[in-house]
Amino acid sequence: MRKIRLGVNIDHVATVRNARGEKYPNPLRAAILAEKYGADSITIHLREDRRHINDTDLKLINSKLRIPLNLEIAATNEMLRIALKHRPPFVCIVPEKRKEITTEGGLNLNFKAAFLKKIIYKLRKNKSRVSLFIEPNQSDIKKAKLLNVNCIEIHTGRFCNLVNKNKSFKNELNRIKKAVRLGNKIGLEVHAGHGLTYKSAGILSKVKGIKEFNIGHFLIGESIFVGLSNSIKQFKKIIK
Repeated sequence: MRKIRLGVNIDHVATVRNARGEKYPNPLRAAILAEKYGADSITIHLREDRRHINDTDLKLINSKLRIPLNLEIAATNEMLRIALKHRPPFVCIVPEKRKEITTEGGLNLNFKAAFLKKIIYKLRKNKSRVSLFIEPNQSDIKKAKLLNVNCIEIHTGRFCNLVNKNKSFKNELNRIKKAVRLGNKIGLEVHAGHGLTYKSAGILSKVKGIKEFNIGHFLIGESIFVGLSNSIKQFKKIIK
């Protein structure tokens, strides 16, 4: 039976904490509870400006989890040093701009490709599974394969925006399907994430070849009303 894994991104637990400069709500507690309630992995994004998750969060969560930690980082020397030090099971390299509210689109694989390849090599040598957060286009998927990553994570933001606005998403869905097929064909494990809700995750769960969804903002927001347990269980039910 096909099983799609659920990665729970807990960044915005830290966002709420940092809004008041308090020690609560504690991202470590959220990670441990998400594990208890059925998450297959926990995702955190350590940003350059530390706007939500910080270095202490990373250290504690990485040491306490029994399920894999997926650390999202920008392709910088600072973040490489941190990832090599903490050695999380999974590392996803993402684009990052200081002024953006959230990640805007996939990585530009043409920019500093040699440096990116060096980062990937060092992370894999350090026994972390490496993925790249990319757009669902054929050329980027082929480039990702040449960079020797284990996985790719397809940016689903455009698709989810169309679904949320009740606009036609057929073309974007077909683009994602083609991307997934190519990724599988050339030996890459394919994940998907960004902007996913119950509705959009339900649609994408029917796409053959996606092995993992990483979901954060909607899931954490929904948990305010129904609880973290129910929010996770509902996503697990939808994507199974």
